[in-house]
Amino acid sequence: MLIYMIRHGQTDWNAELRMQGQKDIPLNPLGRSQASGNGEALAEILGAAASDFDYVSSPLSRTRETMERIRTAMRLPPADYRTDERLVEVNFGDWEGHTLSELQVLWPDRLKARARGKWDFIPPGQDAESYEILSWRVGSWLKSVTRDTVCVSHGGVIRSVLRLVGGYSGDAAADASIPQDQILVIHPLEGRVDWVDGASARIG
Repeated sequence: MLIYMIRHGQTDWNAELRMQGQKDIPLNPLGRSQASGNGEALAEILGAAASDFDYVSSPLSRTRETMERIRTAMRLPPADYRTDERLVEVNFGDWEGHTLSELQVLWPDRLKARARGKWDFIPPGQDAESYEILSWRVGSWLKSVTRDTVCVSHGGVIRSVLRLVGGYSGDAAADASIPQDQILVIHPLEGRVDWVDGASARIG
């Protein structure tokens, strides 16, 4: 069983290094190109088997648009996929919409606490989550996967997968760079993950 997991394309908040979390921010022009490029790459990788995969996305608009652009590039019906709430990004609470430099002014002590252990840190605010809490629902989703799957989700969700399947430590997973122009190949039964080139070869 294989899972091909793709982070949504870039948004303006990504470009501005703002904590996005569960705010529903749309793709920007680069993000749309990344999504289409990843779809072209996935079409080459999967070939005729593409239509046999399950396709699932986080319900936020940036992931749904990414999935629809991927499926369009693969010459598949763009809307023929499902969503799963467990794939929504980590909730950054009151920190959503802020950059780290802004947090340094507004919450300097909490930012220092985060630096001592990012994986278990819970930001201030109602319903805020740590990466550890996020990994509980991501783990539940992973256990529910029963067939080859293409998944579009978020950076935090992919960090959880690196921790749960890839054997990363919490700190390593929390600090991992999650490209928006590459595809993560997950081998759940083998406990292995690999990155493959995606949109990076198709932009420019």
